[in-house]
Amino acid sequence: MLRWRLRRAQTARRWGQAELDRLPIVIGNAMPKSGSHLLIQVLLGLTGIGPFVDPGLPPISRSVGNQNLPEAAVLANLGQLKPGDVTYGYLHAREPYVSELTRVGLATFFIYRDPRDLIVSHVFYATQIHMGHGMHKYYTEKLSNMEQRINAAIQGVQQPDAQLSPILTKYKNYLGWLDRSSVLSLRFEDLVLDRLATLGRILDHLAIRGFQPPASREKAITLLAAAITPRASGTFRRGQPGEWRQHFTDENKRVFKSATGNLLQRLGYETSSAW
Repeated sequence: MLRWRLRRAQTARRWGQAELDRLPIVIGNAMPKSGSHLLIQVLLGLTGIGPFVDPGLPPISRSVGNQNLPEAAVLANLGQLKPGDVTYGYLHAREPYVSELTRVGLATFFIYRDPRDLIVSHVFYATQIHMGHGMHKYYTEKLSNMEQRINAAIQGVQQPDAQLSPILTKYKNYLGWLDRSSVLSLRFEDLVLDRLATLGRILDHLAIRGFQPPASREKAITLLAAAITPRASGTFRRGQPGEWRQHFTDENKRVFKSATGNLLQRLGYETSSAW
């Protein structure tokens, strides 16, 4: 908290208190394993082009120990944010979060990802990166291959020692953000494959909410792009859009289509089930 206050004071001295006070609060919201660290790196890049502040705090929905916080604590974290602060979290599209993240004075971004790639990323994270993950033992001791693990992630797991909701349930918790015009929804793939145009959309969303970078648009986009350092993320793994094609078997495809219906069409990743 002291560091946060110091950073705000330093920013006010550099840019002027009035410039800081007129900025929106910037919040990056995400589904887990969908590019949250990429998005927050971009948004924190705003501190290099304007009077924005990195509070240096955990995600608004997580504790210092990376545990999910109860609703009251999340609301308290949201309530203490001040103009120009840049933060992120993992908030479902439900009340009271929808009202909080769409109120005047906020610039909210939501990032999502192809669920097939999310599944692959989750399985690798739980088996190879985070050995303390709740699904690690189940994936490595109860299941013997990638096909089985992918099917488990698609359908969900309800075992005494392993709990995982189905992939469709996970997405249903967040889909409502796509219907909020005041929230800029971004695809992870676009930030990777069409980066400059997507960064421009981020600047446009901020412009509507009162921020115009003092530098040229081209310079501002260059600075935001330079803020992206994937290996600085503790969850970094060199996954690329479309990596699911290397891991999904025909059986995985069948199970996914049966379990998720038109989810891919709703998200814009496919135009039909013939993939």
